[in-house]
Amino acid sequence: MAAAVESTGADAGPIQMVDVMRFLEIEHKFVVPDDFDLAGFTASIEALQPLRRTALDVHDRYFLTRHGRQRRYVIRHRFDAELHQLTLKSFGDDPETRTEVSLDLGHHAGDQAAAVDAFLQPQEVEWTGTIEKTIRVWYFADCEVVHYSASAGDRTISCVEFEAVHAASVDAALAVLDRYERATGFAGCPRAMTSLVGLLFPGVLPGA
Repeated sequence: MAAAVESTGADAGPIQMVDVMRFLEIEHKFVVPDDFDLAGFTASIEALQPLRRTALDVHDRYFLTRHGRQRRYVIRHRFDAELHQLTLKSFGDDPETRTEVSLDLGHHAGDQAAAVDAFLQPQEVEWTGTIEKTIRVWYFADCEVVHYSASAGDRTISCVEFEAVHAASVDAALAVLDRYERATGFAGCPRAMTSLVGLLFPGVLPGA
């Protein structure tokens, strides 16, 4: 799915085509209990023959700016062994489909936390919080499946997430999620209706 974006200036160049699906995150998140059968879940995922798998410790810093509060988005600075990104993530009443735009900062200069802070400071940061995750990820051609334990202060939560990737449409992405949820026993289970920030920092995100 693509949308045309055309400049209205006198020196307008050629029309740029924006891949709308590229900047959508389509996922389902399920909060799981302390006694969740991770071994059984892992076996069901492995039976689907993932292309690869990984285990990581992830350090995420979240920022809510004045404009982000008004327009309902947060900024996330992520640094781990595989990714170093600055990401805009929208939030709302249902996290099933959200805007997600990531910039790759690379690992060449370390975590660049001071530079990120300086970049965001003029944007009137109203709140910031840190989430530490221990995650396991299974990668498929059309889906990424994640189990993680996330903590912030004295709060800890464990979740399973299914995220569709490379889908041609929202409907196609939802069909992918349904297929993996059925294969792993999550079909019909109640999913989380707020983001991880909302779960670990209740009341921080307006209306979420």
